[in-house]
Amino acid sequence: MSRGRSSSTGEEARRLRSTPNMALLLMRVGASALPGASRLPLGGPARGGSALAGGLVLEEVAPRRERLTAYARVCGFRLGDRLPATYPHVLAFPLQLALMSDPSFPFSPLGLVHIHNRITQHRPLAASERLALRVRCSGLAPHPRGTQFALLTEARVAGELVWEEVSTHLRRGRGGEGGAAPAVPSSAALPMVACWRLPGELGRRYAAVSGDWNPIHLHPLSARPFGFPRAIAHGMWTKARCLAALEGRLPDAFTIEVAFRRPLALPATVHFAEALGDGAVSFGVRDARVGTVHLDGTITPGRS
Repeated sequence: MSRGRSSSTGEEARRLRSTPNMALLLMRVGASALPGASRLPLGGPARGGSALAGGLVLEEVAPRRERLTAYARVCGFRLGDRLPATYPHVLAFPLQLALMSDPSFPFSPLGLVHIHNRITQHRPLAASERLALRVRCSGLAPHPRGTQFALLTEARVAGELVWEEVSTHLRRGRGGEGGAAPAVPSSAALPMVACWRLPGELGRRYAAVSGDWNPIHLHPLSARPFGFPRAIAHGMWTKARCLAALEGRLPDAFTIEVAFRRPLALPATVHFAEALGDGAVSFGVRDARVGTVHLDGTITPGRS
């Protein structure tokens, strides 16, 4: 891996010796919602200056088998020796949270809404491989419903780029012109191939295997202060569940891109739809009762 220099900004990345302490990060995130609380000495790797420009780098990250098994069960993947293409996101999540809890970050991570995600797997990843992860943040941009930004993540093995992600988030508020997330074709007309019943505790189950304890996903009482009458499913669980439904039919190298259209309130019953065309797979998740589209997605093959 490069020595931590950002090619786009010229800023040096901050190199971490170990995975950020999630308990301290969650304390910082909670404090970030209070006026002036970001100046409190709550620890975490982001203290002492901004990590936003160059990002964060962590070498030698290896999945823990028991956590990978728990993740596979919650998301519907088969147990095997390969990482699901969505799992490096889980490994990188502590770095992403460290960036968003940095004192220089312009707003609290609490209540952020994930609106778009693109993952490119350049080759299959073995569960035994050790990854070098790098996470950095794009600049803020206007969005019709507020302000958006993207977290850019790379995974390398022995210097080889094997996986990358662009994860776009929305801070709801007064909107502006331009800046909408990339377009993903609508799945509204695709044929339904499966029906999923999602329990009310799904958000808590996914939080336990992913580390994403955003209160909008946990319980109606914790979701209501952020404008949601019920807890909503994690976008990355929904994406992972779709990927699991297509498992065994995908090439070694591909890009999976999704747009999160509407929050998926729990509990719920949803339909999974898919269709193949021009070498790509289109898919979506929609409400089983009224047809509201929650997620649109595409998978396109890449070169291995």
